[in-house]
Amino acid sequence: MSSIQVRPATLRDAKAIAQIHTVSAQEVYKGLVPDEQLKSMSVEKRQAYWREAIEYCEPQVQVAVDGEKIVGFVGYDRSRDEKSRPTTGEIWAIYAAPTHWNQGVGLALWDAARDGLQEEGCTNVTAWVPLRNERAIRFHELAGFKRELSTAKTAVVGGVKIEEVRLKRPINA
Repeated sequence: MSSIQVRPATLRDAKAIAQIHTVSAQEVYKGLVPDEQLKSMSVEKRQAYWREAIEYCEPQVQVAVDGEKIVGFVGYDRSRDEKSRPTTGEIWAIYAAPTHWNQGVGLALWDAARDGLQEEGCTNVTAWVPLRNERAIRFHELAGFKRELSTAKTAVVGGVKIEEVRLKRPINA
């Protein structure tokens, strides 16, 4: 039985969110982004970003908690894609601490984001995922997302070009 609880993030959570974001990104992007770029990822910059996101609810942020410890987070809101319908939501970020991978944290966060987007009136949800991030692609596909291959684009992460694809699913599927 999982002891993972999900709740809205508070400003006090920003540092823990930033630490999970940094450590997870460093693990996930190993081999995709040069090591010096990974080492230069700043918890402080991410903490400032997530503090602002939490304060202004853009995106909405929820955290997964195991006991008293934050072990993951999700940021979601309306889609940032141009020409997307106002009823399309987007998972802006979803990360679990590497120590809690494959323990239901991502699923708990996805369930919370889906509920939040549904309350906002969204009928579909998208997520942009690096094509070479097999863990994230697999997670989203297991959660019912389908690749929209015509959406492939190149994003720049730490000065390195990363191919991304948009995945999409109905909220109520």
